Amino acid sequence: MHDEDEDPDHIVLSDDDLDALEEEIPLLRGVRAFAEEAALMPWFANLGRPLDKEVRALSRAYLDGLGFPDAEVARITEWEDALDAASGLDFDNPQWEAEEGLRAALATEALERLSEHGLTIALTHVSAVLGERIGAAVREAASFAEIDDDELLNSAAGAAIQAAHNAVLALIAEEDADHPFHRKFALFTHGRWPIGLAGLSFNLF
Repeated sequence: MHDEDEDPDHIVLSDDDLDALEEEIPLLRGVRAFAEEAALMPWFANLGRPLDKEVRALSRAYLDGLGFPDAEVARITEWEDALDAASGLDFDNPQWEAEEGLRAALATEALERLSEHGLTIALTHVSAVLGERIGAAVREAASFAEIDDDELLNSAAGAAIQAAHNAVLALIAEEDADHPFHRKFALFTHGRWPIGLAGLSFNLF
């Protein structure tokens, strides 16, 4: 078991902890597998590269599912442009509002399957397993371009963790693979950074 005084954002649960919870809540077995598989993905490894058919299809499915069929993918090729795109994000924009609506609905669904404590444990575990991996990956990617803007890198890493949390909510709620949160998470695990909508342009690094 973990020390009660530890920071919950930095706890990796022991196998005994998770096994005990799995006896009560079988869905957590899937969350553990999700985190272990996600840790192996090529986070931020393909930033700025040409968009292949799979990435374009994932982007299209995400935009359509979120309710933006007229939006088009705009490939970001340089870190400087990514900074501009990320700095220009408005958290009251339609994309943010649409995602927040989905997240709230999924949280309600998830709490019908897990206790509040169980859901907190699941999300905390995902953060603990992925946090260091994602942080190291984004810094490695930025180092090749000699980028050391902590605010920008933290923004990218934070967006990836948030996408993982949202995908976990969709997993617990037993949503289909075509749910927008699964699609957005897949863009991250393909090594990209889906920065967000600006007008009808979906900025994808």
